[in-house]
Amino acid sequence: MKEGRLFVVSGPSGAGKGTVCKRLLEEIEASLSISMTTRAPRQGEAEGEDYYFTSHEEFKQVIASDGFLEYAEVYGNYYGTPRQKVLEQLKAGTDVILEIDTQGAFQVKSTFPDAILIFILPPSMAELKNRITGRGSETEEAIAVRLGEAMKEMESVIKYDYYVINNIRAEAVAKVKGIISAEHSRVTKDIEKLLSKFKEDM
Repeated sequence: MKEGRLFVVSGPSGAGKGTVCKRLLEEIEASLSISMTTRAPRQGEAEGEDYYFTSHEEFKQVIASDGFLEYAEVYGNYYGTPRQKVLEQLKAGTDVILEIDTQGAFQVKSTFPDAILIFILPPSMAELKNRITGRGSETEEAIAVRLGEAMKEMESVIKYDYYVINNIRAEAVAKVKGIISAEHSRVTKDIEKLLSKFKEDM
């Protein structure tokens, strides 16, 4: 059985990476990795669907046992991608998608070099500002801070394998699907298994 591939999707807030991933999962056979966190569940969130909720002590035990592909502390709470669950899905032949920030993406790449990094870009900074402003919950000062953070994140795109500009959602989803399809035809160690099968069939 051919193993699944690990795809990491990142992008600044407002670029639409979450929407692209959600639509993508409706169109292809893949699994969205579920993170583990020490923060309390919010209303409507379910264990094992939105996050794996755990204590600080248990989270640190997983860190000590090298149980995360990546993890980070954000505002006093930890978030991480459980290594074993991802590896099990990949071994079963399922593609796994991680929707995480650039810091997490580079951690994953360092521990799992075969991961494919995809960066979702907005069509322009003006459009990114419109999307953030459209939420109606940010002050002008907060928006300026978000745009500054977004620019810093976007400068990381040069370290990614692919980028997709999310102007028209359907086109962005189609491009990510194309990347996934192309990666499954990349010549890797899997080709040796295929050639062996050809020899057996001779």
